[in-house]
Amino acid sequence: MTSTPAANWIRVGLYALPAYGLLIAYSTLKPQPDQVRDPDGWARFVSSTPYLVEHIIGNVLGTALVIFGTFALGAFLAASQAARLALWGMVLSITGYVLFTVPGVISTFATPAIGAAYLAGNREVMALEFSSVLTVIVLLGLAFAVIGNGLLGVAIWRGGTLPRWSGVVWAVATLIFYVLGAALGMATTGASLPTQPIGGVLMAISGVWIAWAASRQRASEAISLARY
Repeated sequence: MTSTPAANWIRVGLYALPAYGLLIAYSTLKPQPDQVRDPDGWARFVSSTPYLVEHIIGNVLGTALVIFGTFALGAFLAASQAARLALWGMVLSITGYVLFTVPGVISTFATPAIGAAYLAGNREVMALEFSSVLTVIVLLGLAFAVIGNGLLGVAIWRGGTLPRWSGVVWAVATLIFYVLGAALGMATTGASLPTQPIGGVLMAISGVWIAWAASRQRASEAISLARY
């Protein structure tokens, strides 16, 4: 990839991927208490300032970073041997991230309000139920994010422009975070599982590998041009 303003922005954007991995690893490090077994502990946990800060970091800043990074990765791979696969992966992944903003807003801002209301004596607030449409949106977000990032991992493997195994690590990290972490946590404890920060750290490792390899390509191109 030649050194142009667009290419420079793409390489900068790739570093948003490891930043995203670190943010979501941090924001999912502390699991919340079980809402059914320990409602008082749950209410105190979700109405605390650290909970709000961690969710703003993960759901707001993290989403902005991963969308920017995924656009950059798709654009970088668009010049590879797996361009079509990469663009499909980019579109599906970003669609999943956008869908996740719906439950993200609820968990970031509505959940603390519910916890505060419960601590104030409004016990009936715990019986609050959201529309079943929310469940559909969450499942679609999971499906798009997992499939899209899986396609991006395959595109990295086939593209010939980035280290193959960085794509494998990225796809595996996505599977661990979203399926063995987020989805399994919602279906069992209702909280984040240890697999989520593990998945986030693996995303950070893969993201650094991808961004570093792209930067190395730029350095190699500069050296080649200087020789002629």
